[in-house]
Amino acid sequence: MSHLYIVGILLVGPVEAAAQPELVTVHLSVESEGTAQADAEVVLQGETYRTDAQGRVTLAVAPGAVDLIVVKAGFLPATVSLAVEPGRVQEVVVELVEELELSEEVVVVGATRTGKLLDDTPMRVEVLDQEEIEEKTLMTPGDIVMLLNETGGLRVQATAPGLGAASVRIQGMRGRYTRFLSDGLPLFGQQVAGLGLLQVPPMDLGQVEVIKGVASALYGTGSLGGVVNLTSRRPRAEPERELLLNGTSLGGTDSVLWLASPMGGGWSVSLLGSGHWHPRTDRDDDPWSDLPAYARGVVRPRVYWDDGSGRSLFATFGTTYEDRAGGTMPGEVLAQTGQSYREALETRRFDGGLVAQFLLGDDHVATARFAAVSQRHTHWFGEVLERDRHRNLFGELAIRGRAGSHTWVVGAAIERDSYEPRDEPRFRYSHSTPGVFVQDDVDVTTWLTVSASGRLDVHSEYGTFFSPRVSGLLRLGEWSSRLSVGSGFFAPTPLTEETEAAGLTRLSVPNPIAAERGRSVSIDFSRALGPVTGTVTFFGSRVTHPVDVDRDGTFTLVNLPDPTTTAGVEVLGTYRREPFFATMSYSYVRGRETEGGARTDIPLTPRHSAGVVGMWEQEGRGRIGVELFYTGRQRLEVNPFRRRSEPYVVAGVLVERRFGGVRVFLNAENITDVRQTRWDPLVRPIRAPDGRWTVDAWAPLEGRVINGGIRWEF
Repeated sequence: MSHLYIVGILLVGPVEAAAQPELVTVHLSVESEGTAQADAEVVLQGETYRTDAQGRVTLAVAPGAVDLIVVKAGFLPATVSLAVEPGRVQEVVVELVEELELSEEVVVVGATRTGKLLDDTPMRVEVLDQEEIEEKTLMTPGDIVMLLNETGGLRVQATAPGLGAASVRIQGMRGRYTRFLSDGLPLFGQQVAGLGLLQVPPMDLGQVEVIKGVASALYGTGSLGGVVNLTSRRPRAEPERELLLNGTSLGGTDSVLWLASPMGGGWSVSLLGSGHWHPRTDRDDDPWSDLPAYARGVVRPRVYWDDGSGRSLFATFGTTYEDRAGGTMPGEVLAQTGQSYREALETRRFDGGLVAQFLLGDDHVATARFAAVSQRHTHWFGEVLERDRHRNLFGELAIRGRAGSHTWVVGAAIERDSYEPRDEPRFRYSHSTPGVFVQDDVDVTTWLTVSASGRLDVHSEYGTFFSPRVSGLLRLGEWSSRLSVGSGFFAPTPLTEETEAAGLTRLSVPNPIAAERGRSVSIDFSRALGPVTGTVTFFGSRVTHPVDVDRDGTFTLVNLPDPTTTAGVEVLGTYRREPFFATMSYSYVRGRETEGGARTDIPLTPRHSAGVVGMWEQEGRGRIGVELFYTGRQRLEVNPFRRRSEPYVVAGVLVERRFGGVRVFLNAENITDVRQTRWDPLVRPIRAPDGRWTVDAWAPLEGRVINGGIRWEF
């Protein structure tokens, strides 16, 4: 890589209401084995400095504690902690250690709260950078489904084929256990509806952070399977304007506008506005629509402020209006009933969030977070109408500090989650969960870092829970390894993947539901060898009192008597040597549950899945990408046509060409036209006890899709 990667610094110093302290001169020299390193970059209080031909740079620094990072291509990043004394010129020498080649970008991870670099975080966090996000934006500009589905260990599972809803399963665990955050804020609430993923345009995302395994120690209930943090795309020093127009071979249309600009005085703003439309589509010439019709509009402004001395403010607001319609095609009827069937959903969503950071004394940083979400649904399940309103309020205050080799965080949070079903009032609930948490990352030696965290939550419905988690990072030569062990809880509600598809009208809850408790463990081994990087991860989880919806003859919500378990291995390999980039991934997941007194596979969980993605890219000209994904057999539930699915392979090709500020792209997904309806009908011969007319989706329903358009930077 020819360019440098720099992470901003955290400057913690005294804050005075009157005159600012006199700046101190620091002469910084960057060397490697006695050789001066020119063109190394240093960032101080929002300003970028570059070393001269002698490897030197002069900085003006306020007295106090200063942490900075120096990074140069071909060298490991160096972290420097200075104690700047007033009235004294200081000479500092930074020694860089040579590396064969940097295998991945140096990025700051926000999902773990300590704000550490990706390579220095004891807890394993997988990061999708903006380059990967941009690639998937060209494929599906209206949602992040493909972005997540092609990430190793993650599987986007369709929950309501009639409306296209989906949830994200991490390492085989149920989708309801995955907590979604936006810039560290729960703007999607605790219970992420299956359609939430289809309403997030990826164009204003800067990176995506994924924590796999129980993360209740960090974020409480709702994160029993892991956390996905969507980090916004920050405005740059110059104004940016982008317009994306996209059309598909199935009649879909997307238009996305993104604007960003600095405003002076440390202020900057961004605005995302998008519109998405799709007609109802039938791919197999039966009366049922395989793809629903939808019309959606999204508006999201964001405001940023950073004074360069550790104080910052971030505010976001969003609104989503969407109408979806599925069921039988217009003018068609089901042969089983001689009548049409209407499935439809109206969504009206508003959310807002605030993150403020400020200094406390000489070496502490306080962070305050607030979020509010209100979402209204009007849902038709044939002849049944269900209307509801979901509200979520969240507040958190945390303090971060450093003491020697320790980086610690303590804080308190409270979250209130309420659900008001207008037509099924028996399922109304309002849950409040105050909690306190603590985290300590310890740099034991240069080759060992340990992180311990714990959280105590008091749930208004299910009681008190303590959730610990311990992680360790070990570096030995060219090898690195991470071990994580944690436990947590999940506060169940009637809102599950099954009720997302069938509604609540027919649901019964014969006995009180108990909270679900979970434990997880993972260990991985990584090594970089020149342009090749490989990681092998072994993982396992166990959930006691798992909540299940019995759909075989009844439609009831119950706790299973025996635990569900998952165990498996992930393999990830990357090759990066410009202009080529390639990834290979493989996952083996064995998820088990008890049904009818016998242990069996968890439905819709393939044991084997694999993918290969190759990309050729030339800066300023364009890119060509190919991808191939394999999905193995899955156990099916209450499917009258088969008990196990067929394995299948989907392939895609992306071509993009740049002409100045205009990029023209053409993408072909599922070019072999794999469709579930090539094996079996989607519509059941008789209606299920939960009221559904369709079987679960275990393979693509849309088949081959070609899309293309332009992305204009103006």
